[in-house]
Amino acid sequence: MVVTTERDEMTWYKCEACGLMFDDQSDARQHEENCDAEEPSYIQ
Repeated sequence: MVVTTERDEMTWYKCEACGLMFDDQSDARQHEENCDAEEPSYIQ
């Protein structure tokens, strides 16, 4: 599920499963469809 949050005076869309944040709702929904509920591998 994608949730909306306010940060830095902007609206962000956050994937509840992994916590990744997007500035575009359609990007967040597309990510959610393919999310494996793990932290992204590029975040160390």
